[in-house]
Amino acid sequence: MALARGNFKMFSGCSGEGAQTSYTRHVTSPSVRRVGLLGGTFDPPHFGHLAMADTAMSQLGLDEVRFVVAHEPWQKMGDRVVTDSAIRLSMAAALVEGHPGLSADDQEIRRQGLTYTVDTLEAMNAENPADEIFLIVGADTAERIHTWHRLPDVLRLSTLVIVNRSSDIVSVPSAVQGARHEVVTMDPVHVSSSDLRAAVATRASIDAMTSPAVQAIIAQHHLYEVVS
Repeated sequence: MALARGNFKMFSGCSGEGAQTSYTRHVTSPSVRRVGLLGGTFDPPHFGHLAMADTAMSQLGLDEVRFVVAHEPWQKMGDRVVTDSAIRLSMAAALVEGHPGLSADDQEIRRQGLTYTVDTLEAMNAENPADEIFLIVGADTAERIHTWHRLPDVLRLSTLVIVNRSSDIVSVPSAVQGARHEVVTMDPVHVSSSDLRAAVATRASIDAMTSPAVQAIIAQHHLYEVVS
């Protein structure tokens, strides 16, 4: 899937503790890009993921956002049986189809083994050192970020983007204080992967949760027919 490249724009967003600011991009070379990474298990991907990516892209003036599909998410191992990574990648690609600037990224799957964000950031920095990397996480994930593997290196190699819902009151975790970070706010999307799996298991409609293309893959592989 081709990676989209955006043009210069000015955006209004949130920074630091939520103060309003404007983001003006000064491009000195067409090879310098602002790249957002939205990592996750995506088991399955849903409209909440799309909303996070769109919010970060528009408010921070990102050229693209990549849905980086975890191969073996180390923080979720043992919690439940995770769907095969190739299928999760196909669902992520299906979800972003037709959304300019969004793509599914398989680098953690190709790398194999346990998935650590810092490895992905190091690989991207080595490949395109001029790129500005923005690591997109939800407010709930940000609260647990102190548990991440090699967190100081994660924060050194990227700008952390915390996406909160308009109904949330977000404080920047102490582990992030002093590091580059942004806080952006999106309209609430009341869906989670666990909710979606439960809905499939009970044969409830998931039309409001994820795209028809993702639903087709779920049906094709008989995914989530038992609550997990």
